Amino acid sequence: MKAFTAFVLTAVFAVSLWGQTNPLSMTTMAVVKDMGLGINLGNTFESNGDWINGSSVNNYETAWGSPTITKPMIDGYANAGFKTVRIPVAWSNLMTGNSSGGNYTVSTALLNRIAEVVDYVLDNGMYAIVNIHYDGGWWENFPTDSAECMKKYKRIWQQVSNKFKDYSGYLVFESLNEEGVWDDVWYIWRNGDDMTAKARAYGILNAINQEFTTLIRASGGNNADRHLLIAGYATNIDRTIDAMFKMPTDPQSRQAVSVHYYDPFGFTHAPLDNSWSDWAPLRTTWGTNNDYNELNDYMNKMKTNFVDKGIPVIVGEYGVAEHGRPENEIRKYTLAVAETIYERDMCPVLWDVQLADDETQYYYNRRANPPAFVDQQLVTGFKSITGFTTNIAFSKIPLTHFSVRASGKTLLVEASSPVTVEIYNLNGRKATTFNVSNTRQTVNLSLPSGVYFAKARGASMQHIRFVLK
Repeated sequence: MKAFTAFVLTAVFAVSLWGQTNPLSMTTMAVVKDMGLGINLGNTFESNGDWINGSSVNNYETAWGSPTITKPMIDGYANAGFKTVRIPVAWSNLMTGNSSGGNYTVSTALLNRIAEVVDYVLDNGMYAIVNIHYDGGWWENFPTDSAECMKKYKRIWQQVSNKFKDYSGYLVFESLNEEGVWDDVWYIWRNGDDMTAKARAYGILNAINQEFTTLIRASGGNNADRHLLIAGYATNIDRTIDAMFKMPTDPQSRQAVSVHYYDPFGFTHAPLDNSWSDWAPLRTTWGTNNDYNELNDYMNKMKTNFVDKGIPVIVGEYGVAEHGRPENEIRKYTLAVAETIYERDMCPVLWDVQLADDETQYYYNRRANPPAFVDQQLVTGFKSITGFTTNIAFSKIPLTHFSVRASGKTLLVEASSPVTVEIYNLNGRKATTFNVSNTRQTVNLSLPSGVYFAKARGASMQHIRFVLK
């Protein structure tokens, strides 16, 4: 929904507000639609390496260039129109008993820190996705040491699921990242016709995803009904739509499938010197008819093979991972991919990383004060995709009813309890602030005509988009 009158806006908001239910009582398809646009806390809690001083969670959190995550950083995502934050985690960091035969005990400090960041997300009324992400590469041993690898995998999820079992349905668990691929067993460009090898490789992933589902469902609390995200084979679209990939058996039928999209790789990943990617020639521009056709073809595959069959889809990563491209080309690609995914009722989750101080920022700058996107035209584009009509945040106290109806440049504001109202333009700049008591109030705004957002802060936080004429 990209255009509407002020009257229709009020009606749409009222339906969204009073019709909102706990995600645990919604279907996974409805939840994925509600997740809107997502973004990753990349290069943060998934950092790993022997060179890192592993004496604290924060040393890992900041090792790959990110500053320590704060609530204002997450608030900035919400203000930019995002409703989902994916939190990649390397749970082996600070783990004790992290060797064959060990007890694989996850650090309590790491569990508590992830819970703190998840709370930042949920406090904004957003969804949080928590996964196991690369985690040092032990996944490659599944074909040769499956019992020990599965023991470690299950031990991690036993501890993570127990930590979060009482969290609301706004928390989603994801089985793994891109590691569900075993080229030593089966590789399409080497032994693609070997169906025995292929069945073995897919069988490993299918077994992992089934153990994940079974374990979470039996772990107590809200996990019995929690929405789960199931990683496709290599999270590759073509490999995941293959008939050998199987969604796990789930008595609750509350699962979505996860894939990633980084095509064309020469534009999203190839370094400017192109020294390592002869198979993916360097590109600094994107947007030909062939480019759009390729994008549509890939997303249509996911819609036809999953969404149309009742299986929701989250594209857990997309974006330009190698900087150096022109800003307008990055913007064009990013918005095109996000919109193509979103308009097919799937959730796109942007891969965003914090680069080191001396490198160029090209998506979100966590070090800015306040943290913000570098390219405000990109933010405007994101908001136009979803309409950014609502971003209702639930807190532990009841929601404050809040509505706005615009007539010319006059607002009729209603609130069931006192709130502070901040008015922002589409570029995220605050235009004015005023207070509303628990009554109806008329407010005259001396602002230019255009589209604005009213952000109400009280017992909860809400956003409403309206038009001044």
